[in-house]
Amino acid sequence: MSVIPAQAVAGAGAREARDTSAWPEDGQAAPLAPSARLLPALCAVYRAQLSRARVARIPLLFVATFQSIGIMVLMRGVVDGGDEARAVVSGSAVLVVAFVALNLLAQYFGQLRASGGLDHYATLPVPPAAVVLGAAAAYASFTVPGTVVTAVTGCLLFQLPMAHLWVLAAVIPLSGAALAGLGAALGLLAPRQELATLCGQLGMSAALLLGVLPAGRLPAAIAYARDLLPSTYGVEALARSFDAHPDWLAVAADLGVCAAVGALSLAVATWAYRRAATR
Repeated sequence: MSVIPAQAVAGAGAREARDTSAWPEDGQAAPLAPSARLLPALCAVYRAQLSRARVARIPLLFVATFQSIGIMVLMRGVVDGGDEARAVVSGSAVLVVAFVALNLLAQYFGQLRASGGLDHYATLPVPPAAVVLGAAAAYASFTVPGTVVTAVTGCLLFQLPMAHLWVLAAVIPLSGAALAGLGAALGLLAPRQELATLCGQLGMSAALLLGVLPAGRLPAAIAYARDLLPSTYGVEALARSFDAHPDWLAVAADLGVCAAVGALSLAVATWAYRRAATR
């Protein structure tokens, strides 16, 4: 029979007491892990959402692109050129962003809220802003191929110059941020999933009617409503870039409005996410 020194037993008891002292008492909650920093969490959510969107949303991206190209083909029969052709091409290009970033994102967050998926994100040490910004950035960047294809096809149809199509590098992310923030807010604030889908469809229809149709042919009351739509300023910035000598100050002003509306809509969407996740 082996003999264990009393000092060893005492040392083991002390270590056990130190180890168990970190555990909460009965009835108390266990301490949570520290929250992740915003930028790494944002990158993680962005990669996850982009991978998910690439698998599930590619057919819908084709639908959005063919829809916009079909609208331009139809409008080619009634619009010859000039300012109206610029409006049709720029509005059709931004419509791809509205279809994905506004309509699909509203449906996604509406479905996530209805199915209890927000509870999964709420248990992770991820800041709410990272969830909203990551999903919005993924859906907005997912629109890049369709928007570029639509813009190039429209320039060929209406014989518009393509020298300044690099403006799309600013139009897509800024318009996408504004529309994605609006879509996320609609999906999170809608009390039912069906209403989130309806709001997304109505928003996309507004972008179609108010963005593609030339502003000069709209009634005055509808023209005021057009000014309230975030995508309008992206449409105007892209339309100005088709001029031989674009007014870059006006283009910058339109893009600045998109950026301001995007920051505001994403802030509202973050607040709506916190509200939905804690209810």
